[in-house]
Amino acid sequence: MSTLPDRLRTTVSPQTFPRPCTIASALNVLGEKWSLLVVRELALNVHRFDQIARNTGAPRDILTSRLRRLEEEGVLEKRRYQEHPPRYEYHLTEAGSELRPI
Repeated sequence: MSTLPDRLRTTVSPQTFPRPCTIASALNVLGEKWSLLVVRELALNVHRFDQIARNTGAPRDILTSRLRRLEEEGVLEKRRYQEHPPRYEYHLTEAGSELRPI
């Protein structure tokens, strides 16, 4: 059973135009360089912002934006690992883990 979020899943009916496409829906979320590189790093068990930034070369503001978007889309989740100051790690959700073969 697929755990992709509903917005990434589609059902095709003969009356639906343009034809829904799960690939197009996934590309809408992941179809740019930095998002794909973030997913790659998380799949390689790199979870902290500074490590992700270093390994991808993403500018900090862009990386922050991509992490927020991927979290909103259900691809990753933030987990606090330090209280003061608050610091987070990023982990693929079950839906995000389904992207590993890509």
